[in-house]
Amino acid sequence: MKVVTGVVGNDIHVVANRLIELSLQARGFEVFNLGVNTYLEEFVDAVVETNADILLISSLNGEAEGWCREVKILKAKYGNLLDNVVFMIGGNLVVGTGDASDIIPRFKNYGFDLVFHQIDLNTGLDELEKFMKERN
Repeated sequence: MKVVTGVVGNDIHVVANRLIELSLQARGFEVFNLGVNTYLEEFVDAVVETNADILLISSLNGEAEGWCREVKILKAKYGNLLDNVVFMIGGNLVVGTGDASDIIPRFKNYGFDLVFHQIDLNTGLDELEKFMKERN
């Protein structure tokens, strides 16, 4: 399976981004890492260009929230090109602290299928693999 990943917006947590890439590759995914400082539209364009199955956005300290509110708008803009793509986001999704029971539904409402707030990388990737198996 193909995964487009990277860090959205002005977020620059390079080390974690690289660890995500390596972990995905170790699990057999074909990874297209867009790196840091990536606009949401660039992620979606890369998903279409690579025919990716999964878009995985990483965020630290709430940077993603301002950028990812437009996921639903982009999904509508790209129409059926994104129908089978799983949208996943993980990291520390809010500024400061927050309750996952509030944060997860909020990001799902933005258009993400899988949301992991303050979950370790391997647990998140285990859940991704489980989700993809059940989906197929």
